[in-house]
Amino acid sequence: MTDRLAGKRIFLTGAAQGIGLAIAEECLKEGAKLFVIDRDGPMLGETVARLGTDEGALASAQADISDAQAIAAAMAEAGKTIGPINALINNAGINVFNAPLETTDEEWQRCFDVNLKGAWNCCKAALPGMISAGGGAILNIASTHSFTIIPHTFPYPLAKHALLGMTKSLALEYAAAGVRVNALAPGYVETQKNIDYWNSFPDPAKAKAETLALHPGKRIAQPSEIAKAAVFMISDECPFMNAACLVVDGGLSVLQHAV
Repeated sequence: MTDRLAGKRIFLTGAAQGIGLAIAEECLKEGAKLFVIDRDGPMLGETVARLGTDEGALASAQADISDAQAIAAAMAEAGKTIGPINALINNAGINVFNAPLETTDEEWQRCFDVNLKGAWNCCKAALPGMISAGGGAILNIASTHSFTIIPHTFPYPLAKHALLGMTKSLALEYAAAGVRVNALAPGYVETQKNIDYWNSFPDPAKAKAETLALHPGKRIAQPSEIAKAAVFMISDECPFMNAACLVVDGGLSVLQHAV
C-alpha cells in the first residue's frame, strides 16, 4: 500500500467480478474508501466478504445502474457510510453482440440502458456533490469498441462510442468546477466472461490461442493491469488529464494486420 488514493471516497459500479473486482482490490490497497454496487446481490455479498478491509473503508448496495432512482438512493447511502463521494468509476456494462438487422428492440434498449444511460445515471447522481465540494474525478470504463468496430458486435460499439462522447462532453462542461472526467479503454481482458466465451467452442484452447495471436505481445491483459491504470487515472497523479481516453490493449487497436 502506498496511499495513492488516500482521501478518495469512490463509488464503483459492477464491482462483483472481473475488472470491477480488480479495481476494488487495487483501490482499497491504495487507501481509498469504497462504496461498491452491482446488480447481482449474492455475488456482490461474496465479493465484499472476500475483500475484507478496515471498518468504515468499504460499503455496498445491490443496484442496477439502469435504474436512476436506485442509483440516487445508493449514492445517498454512500454519502452516509463512507462520506461524500469525490470519485466515481463507471465500470458496469453488458455485452450485446449481434448482426445489425438481427438485433431486437429489446437488445438495443438494454444495451443503451446499461452501457450509456447507466453511466449517465451515476454521473448525474455524483456530479452535484463534486461541484459543491470544489472538485472530483470521474472515470468511465470504455473499450476499444469506443473507436474500432468488430463486425457482428452491434450495437455494443455504438453505446461505447457514445460513452466516449459523453466523457468528453462532461469533461468540458465541468472542468471549471474542478471535476475531471476521463475514460479508460481496455481491449481483451482475461475475465470470466472471456473464459466462458472460449469454453463455448469445441476446442477452448484453440479459441483462446486465436485471441492471443491477435495481439502484438501474444497475450491479453489481466484484470489487475486494467485496475492499476484506473488507480492512476482516478488519483491526483494526473491533475491536468481531462477529457482523455487511456487505451490499455497491448497495442491491438493500432495493429493494421498480422505479418
